[in-house]
Amino acid sequence: MGGRPGTAVEGLLRELAPQALGALVRRYGDFDLCEDAVQEALLTAALRWPEDGLPENPRGWLVTVASRKLLDQVRSDSARRRREEALATATPQSALLAPPADSGPHEGAADDSLALLFLCCHPTLSAPSRIALTLRAVGGLTTAQIAAAFLVPESTMAQRISRAKQSIRAAGGGFVPLEGEGALAARLGEVRQVLYLIFNEGYTASDGEELTAPRLADEAIRLARLLLRLVPEDAETAGLLALMLLTDARRPARTGRYGELVPLAEQDRRLWRRELLEEGLELIAAVLPGGPVGPYQVQAAIAAVHSEAASAEETDWAQILVLYDLLLAFDANPMVALNRVVALAMVYGPAVGLAVLDGSDDHPNGVPALAADKRLARHHRLLAVRAHLLEQAGADPSTVADAYRAAAARTSSAPERRHLTERARRAAAAGE
Repeated sequence: MGGRPGTAVEGLLRELAPQALGALVRRYGDFDLCEDAVQEALLTAALRWPEDGLPENPRGWLVTVASRKLLDQVRSDSARRRREEALATATPQSALLAPPADSGPHEGAADDSLALLFLCCHPTLSAPSRIALTLRAVGGLTTAQIAAAFLVPESTMAQRISRAKQSIRAAGGGFVPLEGEGALAARLGEVRQVLYLIFNEGYTASDGEELTAPRLADEAIRLARLLLRLVPEDAETAGLLALMLLTDARRPARTGRYGELVPLAEQDRRLWRRELLEEGLELIAAVLPGGPVGPYQVQAAIAAVHSEAASAEETDWAQILVLYDLLLAFDANPMVALNRVVALAMVYGPAVGLAVLDGSDDHPNGVPALAADKRLARHHRLLAVRAHLLEQAGADPSTVADAYRAAAARTSSAPERRHLTERARRAAAAGE
């Protein structure tokens, strides 16, 4: 889409994009062709609406223009007959001859948006493909914007999106009814996971010079709000949104004047965004007592405990440790276990944390020794936690410095590398 970021027109277009695409996919059935047509209509709107003003029915305008572009594309393609026949088998001929009037609000817009989210998170797609397609088709971002957020060439992202759309076409290309509550819950879980991954990449970029990619974090929150509107009774979706809000509230305090990383313990909590904290706390307080608890709700509860403390020292680490034990029962992955080690060390001391980290004490839930887990053994965060615990335990400064340097060498994030290198320098200086 064109237009200046943050304008009212861009915000409206991003809100209407999934509604327009959902309407076309439901009518014509071919996600690939419909998505291209909607992108062209969005571009046209971004160029015309700021000059001409908003149409009386913006959504109907987009659906009509996108439909015309779709039909033009079908008719001008070298394989016109084959594509027209394919569309005609799923669509009344009258619908092909004229775009829908769509003069009023579409009663099925919410259902279409949810179906579109499900389609973008199709089980046949890889996680990176799901993320890219969701950001483009539901988020309304251009390929260039998505590529810039993930620090990859636009051509690379275009190929990823193209392959994803081809996979969806091979799987049927349109909305498929989900049979039974179990299938619905499973696909909803996949959608939540995609939004969670988008947020994580936005909050702590895994690569590059910047610590965060705010556009991705903002988009993840926007899409989580949309998902919660579509499934307002889903407690885990509410938990996911609460987690995002409570975490993103810290963003202003996570970097210093020169873009350097500021750890949670050292952040100026007066900079945390109170409106996001209050909204997140209200959400999690509403859903936690209401029924079965899931992992996103537990993570949000952990973030809530942090947000309610005036300082790292005043944090209720014992409660956080209990919550991490509960989270491990849902998801016994090594990164959760690593976060638990930090809480364990805060409650029982760094020596206990080091004992668990290096494998001399296994968690009763069956979590493997972290240092021996191939997924984490050489991960920079495990190395960074070890360095921090060694420092807290009063280890030899040269040993601490070496541990920080080892962690710095393993990260691809420039801000994290600078932070860990500075920690190494301070530790070495303390031993001189």
